[in-house]
Amino acid sequence: MTSVLARRGRAASGDGFDRSLLTPMLLGTILNPINSSIIAVSLVPIGVAFGAPATETAWLVSALYLATAIGQPVVGRLIDLFGPRRLFLAGATLTGIAGVLGAFAPALWVLVVARIVLGFGTCAGYPAAMYLIRGEADRTGKDSPAGVLTALAVAAQTIVVIGPPLGGLLIHVGGWRATFAINIPLAVACLVAGLLWLPKTAMPQREKTSGLDIPGIALFTALLLTALLFLMNPQAAHWYLPVLAVAAGAALVMRELHTPAPFLDVRVLGGNFPLLATYGRVMLTSTVGYCFLYGFTQWLESGRGLNPGAAGLILLPLSLTGIAVSAITGRRAVIRGKLIVGATAQIVGCTVLLLMPGHAPIWLLLTAACVMGIPQGLNSLANQNAVYYQSTPDRIGSSAGLLRTFNYIGAMIAAAAGGAFLNTGASAAGLHHLAMFMLAAAALFLALTLADRSLRSVGRAARQP
Repeated sequence: MTSVLARRGRAASGDGFDRSLLTPMLLGTILNPINSSIIAVSLVPIGVAFGAPATETAWLVSALYLATAIGQPVVGRLIDLFGPRRLFLAGATLTGIAGVLGAFAPALWVLVVARIVLGFGTCAGYPAAMYLIRGEADRTGKDSPAGVLTALAVAAQTIVVIGPPLGGLLIHVGGWRATFAINIPLAVACLVAGLLWLPKTAMPQREKTSGLDIPGIALFTALLLTALLFLMNPQAAHWYLPVLAVAAGAALVMRELHTPAPFLDVRVLGGNFPLLATYGRVMLTSTVGYCFLYGFTQWLESGRGLNPGAAGLILLPLSLTGIAVSAITGRRAVIRGKLIVGATAQIVGCTVLLLMPGHAPIWLLLTAACVMGIPQGLNSLANQNAVYYQSTPDRIGSSAGLLRTFNYIGAMIAAAAGGAFLNTGASAAGLHHLAMFMLAAAALFLALTLADRSLRSVGRAARQP
């Protein structure tokens, strides 16, 4: 990859990472997690305001997931082609528009549209950050992104922690509309930071813009949309959705194999087993993590009899442990060891759930949350670092976007599993069945990690520009 940062013609902080880039990188990265978490406390008041049942307000969650899962790799590819500045500023603008739309929405369907716009608007931050990190490594000749990658992970996890309390404060001060309006000042901050500090790049030559594979993007969108819609509500009556997904996937592969500048380079991706294995691990660890977040929380309230406030406090150690683990281990280059420990902690946490009695004491509930916080901190950071090293330099943006896509696929699998195992009420038996499903996914995660010999060297040796 020819780094745009190497050509930007402005001074950096010595020969190291240009720290002025950190502000737009961190601001852009937190836009998606803050909107993913803040909506949790808004669903009930929104339903009351519009007289909508939970089945309808759930689309406010799903709309963001769908838009993000589809948009991340697409916007990432655009960043690969056009540089991060234009896409970052466009994403910030869309985020601000979504904030205005949500703040003045007259109906629930307008809020759903706002969440879709928000999903696409928040797509640029993470791929842009990964692109900038790779570009700075090229510019400085120093492959030492561990501290910056850790900062991205810790920032996202911190926002997930403070999202619900912040949402509650905003609702108390300005009603549920304030949880949408908060995106307006955030978008302004991103625009200012992007204009001030992101490097300008010349418009790419015509042969470069021809790399925008519109038919490939359309087929990729069709594949994900039909697959994710089925995962959101897996029923025999919806048999046509996986059929359409398979057809779109086959057409996508055929298209990408026969186009000179594919959106998804199937040949390179298919030959890059380490990267594919990382995507698989991301999906599996996301499935386990979101099963715990959704299923355990539902059981705490419906099965264990805790009120929402108490359930939230029980879950607090989950995020705090994840943040602490990421911060402590972030600068260690070894990836395989982190994944093995994270996988083992997942298995232990799932076993604790499997043995959880119906009237478990508070200390046992807190223990389960703390144990599950260990893989949250280790696995997310290690997989993110693995993608940085395993992706081809000229596709770092789209590779980072696909990382988030597989994360959301895991989230939707978890939601479907929670609905299947807890459909008759969040009883202890339902929690145990969900724990067995989680345990199988955690065991597969460990097996995939142990089988991937390439992880022994990932992150140890300096990457050649």
